Amino acid sequence: MTSPTRIVSEIGILLYPDVQLGAVHGLTDLFHIAGLMVAGSATEPPNVRVTHWRGEGDSEPVCVFDTHPGSAHRLSHVIVPPSLVVPSEIQALDASARWLSGLHAEGATLCSVCAGAFVLGRTGLMDGRRATTHWYFAAALAAHFPTVRVDADRMVIDEGDIITAGGILAWTDLGLTLVERLLGPSAMLETARFLLIDPPRREQKPFGRFVPRLDHGDTAILKVQHWLHATHARDHALPGLAERAGLEERTFLRHFKRATGLRPTEYAQSVRIAKAREELEHTRRPIDQIAWDVGYGDPSAFRKLFVRLTGLGPTEYRRRFFVG
Repeated sequence: MTSPTRIVSEIGILLYPDVQLGAVHGLTDLFHIAGLMVAGSATEPPNVRVTHWRGEGDSEPVCVFDTHPGSAHRLSHVIVPPSLVVPSEIQALDASARWLSGLHAEGATLCSVCAGAFVLGRTGLMDGRRATTHWYFAAALAAHFPTVRVDADRMVIDEGDIITAGGILAWTDLGLTLVERLLGPSAMLETARFLLIDPPRREQKPFGRFVPRLDHGDTAILKVQHWLHATHARDHALPGLAERAGLEERTFLRHFKRATGLRPTEYAQSVRIAKAREELEHTRRPIDQIAWDVGYGDPSAFRKLFVRLTGLGPTEYRRRFFVG
């Protein structure tokens, strides 16, 4: 008798003109394999539901494939896969972009791989943020979306509620990153071993990454979370956050803690330190300058907070994890 499965998340994969079908099917298989890796270690094995969504013309995407059909859809993540070419008619993707924006507003994390960033760019949600794509498409992405801070040197850029991956085969890095978040590090490592691929280097650290809770259903708090991630929490004064949520301060504090598990100050600190960690991993900029850029005018206070949240001082962290 087989054990019943427990669906822990639904990941939607968007099909659009010129999408690389190998990545679509590869991601689907990757999440299926990840479920098999944990099936023997639990009485009710956790599983990831994968659905494919096709959008044509002005129509909102519809589900055309479902690994676990029957129940209502609740997308926690949406992946825009790679393409071998820049989408020929970017404006024709606006219906899909509106669909993505709506899901994001409901708490879904949006992800892109390679030229999929052009589709994600049509949402406007990457404006002012860092994003990566295949180096071959970097100049075109910057030209189409001049307010997006394109960094093609990075394989994966995680902005909390938006994740972009670089090269055509970076779907493996993104897929394994999501497996680790949803099923745990053991499942990720077993999946990587089975597929004979390297685990994503950015995730192989003895310290946890800040993974925000976005699927709580509180739209007022979600709006504030999106704003904090988009601005890297440069301004997290309570009155402004409460006003943005449309709530009184005491009500806002109660709702925020219930939805995210953190107080607003703690959440903002986590967003800022996540940004600092990436700077330490990928640049040689002075630590005091990084502290200033992420919002800390007092370098000593920054160092104390960094140690508290990561277990290492900034200098030691850079020595261990600098990847250039």
